[in-house]
Amino acid sequence: MPFTDKTLVCRECGAQFVFTVGEQEFYLSRGLMNEPARCPECRSSRRQSRAGGSREMFKVICASCGNEAQVPFQPRLDKPVYCNDCFAKTRSQRA
Repeated sequence: MPFTDKTLVCRECGAQFVFTVGEQEFYLSRGLMNEPARCPECRSSRRQSRAGGSREMFKVICASCGNEAQVPFQPRLDKPVYCNDCFAKTRSQRA
């Protein structure tokens, strides 16, 4: 069954968001039968509120571009830490 991107409406804020083909395949692989009812922003906000508030963020210098970034974990000195953009680049190169 071929999937196509679907535009859904968030039940929380009423904004439209796209339920992509990749997300649909992910839902199917996990056995999830219902489409998401909330947009990604509302889902993230809901997760944070259920987890007891905001996460502690740590300032770091990206090992690739040298820009300042924030990460949700305490960096270790023996591992490089990347900003979001550089992390996405290194991740796509590995795949």
